[in-house]
Amino acid sequence: MLELKIPPPIVGLIMGLLAFLSTSVSPAVRIESFLLEKLAVLFLIIGVFIELWSVGLFIKARTTVNPIKPASSTKLVVTGMYRLTRNPMYLGMLLLLIGWVFWLGNLIGLLMPVIFVWYITRFQIKPEEDALVKLFGEQFIDYQTKVRRWL
Repeated sequence: MLELKIPPPIVGLIMGLLAFLSTSVSPAVRIESFLLEKLAVLFLIIGVFIELWSVGLFIKARTTVNPIKPASSTKLVVTGMYRLTRNPMYLGMLLLLIGWVFWLGNLIGLLMPVIFVWYITRFQIKPEEDALVKLFGEQFIDYQTKVRRWL
């Protein structure tokens, strides 16, 4: 059972909002750079691509994309991005958040992706993994040994 029932996209949005608010709290630590803006766009595009691809693989497998109810999964998806990371949807969210922070150009905002990774790992991914071990047993344990949690 998940420890907190805050959907990961909401966590990502909260972190993005906090990054935005950090620009008004500490405008003096803003970095403006043409390269940083280009990196921001690149991270945003890659994040959206990974999100859509990962969700598409779940839809194709006809299993739930609901992160609050991992026990309702009907199939373990291990193809596509899932060969490189066990959590490409969360990786996509992280890349979107990094892109947003780069776009904002505020150094304090860089804390938000770090907090996002810690929070999602602690309160979402680890409980999800426990549920998937119960649901898929050795198949998921074998997958865990072959594919890293993030990258």
